[in-house]
Amino acid sequence: SRFYDKVLSLHEDSATPVSNPLLAFTLIKRLQSDWRNVVHSLEASENIRALKDGYEKVEQDLPAFEDLEGAARALMRLQDVYMLNVKGLAQGVFQRVTGSAVTDLYSPRRLFSLTADDCFQVGKVAYDMGDYYHAIPWLEEAVSLFRGSYGEWKTEDEACLEDALDHLAFAYFQAGNVSCALSLSREFLLYSPDNKRMARNVLKYEKLLAESPNQVVAEAVIQRPNVPHLQTRDTYEGLCQTLGSQPTHYQIPSLYCSYETNSSPYLLLQPIRKEVIHLEPYVVLYHDFVSDLEAQKIRGLAEPWLQRSVVASGEKQLPVEYRISKSAWLKDTVDPLLVTLDHRIGALTGLDVQPPYAEYLQVVNYGIGGHYEPHFDHATSPTSPLYRMKSGNRVATFMIYLSSVEAGGATAFIYANFSVPVVKNAALFWWNLHRSGEGDGDTLHAGCPVLVGDKWVANKWIHEYGQEFRRPCSSSPED
Repeated sequence: SRFYDKVLSLHEDSATPVSNPLLAFTLIKRLQSDWRNVVHSLEASENIRALKDGYEKVEQDLPAFEDLEGAARALMRLQDVYMLNVKGLAQGVFQRVTGSAVTDLYSPRRLFSLTADDCFQVGKVAYDMGDYYHAIPWLEEAVSLFRGSYGEWKTEDEACLEDALDHLAFAYFQAGNVSCALSLSREFLLYSPDNKRMARNVLKYEKLLAESPNQVVAEAVIQRPNVPHLQTRDTYEGLCQTLGSQPTHYQIPSLYCSYETNSSPYLLLQPIRKEVIHLEPYVVLYHDFVSDLEAQKIRGLAEPWLQRSVVASGEKQLPVEYRISKSAWLKDTVDPLLVTLDHRIGALTGLDVQPPYAEYLQVVNYGIGGHYEPHFDHATSPTSPLYRMKSGNRVATFMIYLSSVEAGGATAFIYANFSVPVVKNAALFWWNLHRSGEGDGDTLHAGCPVLVGDKWVANKWIHEYGQEFRRPCSSSPED
């Protein structure tokens, strides 16, 4: 009954997507491990057959462990990029802590705190990867919460205080903090004095400290594990946190807003509102490019076909940790709306967006902690799968925001040092190549992790061939 109430509280607003990442993680955990623990517990013995039958009927449709692991890693990603405080997250608040300054990044309508077992699960995912930088604060929080509720063990929990102390002690030992490992191991033995393995660990730690007494004072600093694009990480995360460093528009007259028709009869009666965001690289934002109904329909068309997103790796397409999202490709024959969309993009950009000169529309959904670390849209290697279309490289990107988000999810241009927030129904356009055909290094960009919300975008990638008379070549590398 208690477990049922727990799950029911997570479904209060089932008509809308789960936007709070803490709530999403907890819901996955309740359905993945907690329910299984209840079904297979001794407390369930009276109704064991009925419980197991009901569980087995839906088991294959429940989240798998990889879903739970992915959700835990997403929380750690948000913790890193937005410098979130773990203690605050456990209490349901999203706070950035830098020194003595505390900044609220998002205020949820309903506070949703994590249990000791929830924190343990996140810490254990990091622990199993050998990532003690993330494991320690989450296991610390689990130990603190388990201490506060000791003796109130719940059937659905995977762990208890002893488990959390055991993992935290070894994590501190691996991180070089032997004195903390010893203190936690001794506490463990208070609750489980007959554990011979832990007794051996205590002797081992005491011996190490006796041999190196300086360890008590000078503990090792735990380094954050390396991630791809390490050289751009600080800039990338800074742009995600602060939403850019671009100047205000009135300081640079060449950054302006206008009604754009591009001399196209198609747009004369309904020009698009254009905002020039940046000049080098040239990036513009077209406001209200699609309507709410169009955005909703595109999402609906793509939803049944969504699959884990991949990236080009040599001659192959592979799923990777630095791109977490789901995507689907929509041919223009799927619905007349997609033909209308192509006409609108073509009129606005002046480019040929018909296959093979452009790719089909790619619709992408970024869920809990979804992101795409710094990358180029254009191919940087002659062996790239992009050239299989035999229509040259990607000359331009047209990205439509199909939803809004409550926090995070900005598009950050790393070397150009600015970022653009998600603007629902707007479209972001930029050139990937110079007029000479060389790639523009300043277009290195990233999709910041979605802190709160459900981010949908649609990408239209336009290729070089077919644009010869629409965007003529130039011998100057600056053009």
